[in-house]
Amino acid sequence: MSHRSPRRTLAILFLLLVVAIFAANAGRLLIVENPQASDVIVVLAGETSRRPARALELLNQGYASRVLIDVPAEARIYEFTQLQLAERYVQDLPQHGSVAICPIYGLSTHDESRDVQKCLAQQSGNRVLIVTSDFHTRRALSVFRREVPGKSFSVAAARDDAQFGTRWWAHRQWAKTCFEEWLRLAWWYAIDRWH
Repeated sequence: MSHRSPRRTLAILFLLLVVAIFAANAGRLLIVENPQASDVIVVLAGETSRRPARALELLNQGYASRVLIDVPAEARIYEFTQLQLAERYVQDLPQHGSVAICPIYGLSTHDESRDVQKCLAQQSGNRVLIVTSDFHTRRALSVFRREVPGKSFSVAAARDDAQFGTRWWAHRQWAKTCFEEWLRLAWWYAIDRWH
């Protein structure tokens, strides 16, 4: 036997340790929570029961004076478009004068950033606070910083314990969300960001 066998064993043990540390922190690594004072808050489309509420909380705390809510322009719920429902939602808000809708057509965060860029062109200021689901914050921040030049971005997390938790191994849904988001994040860094 040569000396390679103990070295190989140490290398394998080290690799297993690195994998275990990554796995234990995989959920936490997806989350970026650094809301900064901004000119506008942009609520990314999806999770309408959590994301807009988090944005309104930040608005009330003085993080920005305006909110843009991304709404899929072509999606329908029964006979209503999501845009119609969103407009009704905004009209019923006490802060309705500070909230506007940004129609989006893209189906990915990458495409959504391009639609948001058009809405932001109609807003004053360069500082943007993104609100999205906690597991989506790292990827969303990276996408918007790359795809929307001339703006400064920060991000705030909207949490939903039924959907995701940092101890991803504790619930089946959390594990599924964590795995899928890591796949999307890898796809963004390996492929989409270079297009």
